[in-house]
Amino acid sequence: MTPKTTKFFVLDTNVILHDSACLHQFKEHDVVVPITVIEELDKFKKGNESLNFQARHFLKELDKISADGIFNGGIPIGKNNGCLLIKLDQRFHPDLKPHFENDKPDHKILNCAYCLAREFPDREVTLVTKDVNLRVKAKAVRLIAEDYTTDHVKDISTIYKGYRFEENVSREVIDKLCHDPAGVPLKSFRSRNKFRPNEFVVARNKEMSALGFVDPHDMMIKHITKVNASGIKPRNVEQMFALHALMNEDIRLVTVSGKAGTGKTLLALAAALDQRDNYKQIFLARPIIALSNKDLGYLPGSVDEKISPYMQPLYDNLGVIQDNAIDTVERRGKKFQKMLDEEKLVIAPLAYIRGRSLVDTYFIVDEAQNLTPHEIKTIITRAGENTKMVFTGDIFQIDHPYLDIYSNGLSYLIDKMQGQKLYTHIFLEKGERSELAELASDLL
Repeated sequence: MTPKTTKFFVLDTNVILHDSACLHQFKEHDVVVPITVIEELDKFKKGNESLNFQARHFLKELDKISADGIFNGGIPIGKNNGCLLIKLDQRFHPDLKPHFENDKPDHKILNCAYCLAREFPDREVTLVTKDVNLRVKAKAVRLIAEDYTTDHVKDISTIYKGYRFEENVSREVIDKLCHDPAGVPLKSFRSRNKFRPNEFVVARNKEMSALGFVDPHDMMIKHITKVNASGIKPRNVEQMFALHALMNEDIRLVTVSGKAGTGKTLLALAAALDQRDNYKQIFLARPIIALSNKDLGYLPGSVDEKISPYMQPLYDNLGVIQDNAIDTVERRGKKFQKMLDEEKLVIAPLAYIRGRSLVDTYFIVDEAQNLTPHEIKTIITRAGENTKMVFTGDIFQIDHPYLDIYSNGLSYLIDKMQGQKLYTHIFLEKGERSELAELASDLL
């Protein structure tokens, strides 16, 4: 047994389904997995969803750690880590039995942690769960309970926006930025904060202004101008920045965040269609978060009928582009329909890409705030040659039951990737859907 100074961390099933490598995140402390968690993971083994992958990966890791040993007294997880213990179900502690149903998995996990705390009063026992309700129950019986925060963004208030405003820039610098293709050096601006590759800049004074971005190749600020994509025109500076990033072939990874109505998905799809000759396929996907947290199998109809309501917003954006198209063939929808028929344009649930290698593809993931950090990583690592990946979403509007603004994959991606030469991010702040939509978004 490890020294008494170490802690016990009791894991809930949802922590493992969120991060199957969580065993290695507790340093020198001991990790306890209740047998109830193993039983619940068994239900998730089969399938092609991310949860199924996480369950299988964890169970394989468990088997690898245990090897030919047994869990009596704990098995070392690895160098600089504590021990792993599997706890069998125990009789409900008398303190809990009158208040909790003993056939619920959550209550069995709670009982496991509570009994462990009573068995080892000199060691701190913490229940780790992403279930807010279970954390409240644990605290009600004076048991320490925490969220799994290893992959959390620590300070959302300072999250990278992708652009900055430089005030009181001299006329000479703005003139040079507008007319010299070589751009202007970073030292021309009296910024306190270090410039990042592909960061956008609004250089202005009381009389004039200009837009630029930090070229990652020579770290010079180059001028950018307004561009249109598939008939869609940017309506504000942020959208101009977004379109520039979405249409820049040197930037292979783009994130676009913002509230509803700011044009995230529309701009991404318009940019992809504008560049369709540069890629073999445009793939537009989104994660499916079922209503009431139920599987799609609960819904009536065929597979296509079940997923249709989730995909409809993507078709709506395609309709807007079609209505704004300059090309009369596109306006009639014939070209887009032909692309759909030939699968040069694919709109599908995100689960459909599992196992694929994405080569020569413009890949857009909508509603990326509903993905875990591990899912984001899994998707990006599928990128092959000449593939561009775009993630759009609103980190403040999350439908996933176990994610929040700190732990969702989009926040994590923005926080970790900033400053990389192949990446840029744009935060869209101003709503452009309609005056009513903007009012509702701000006030309700």
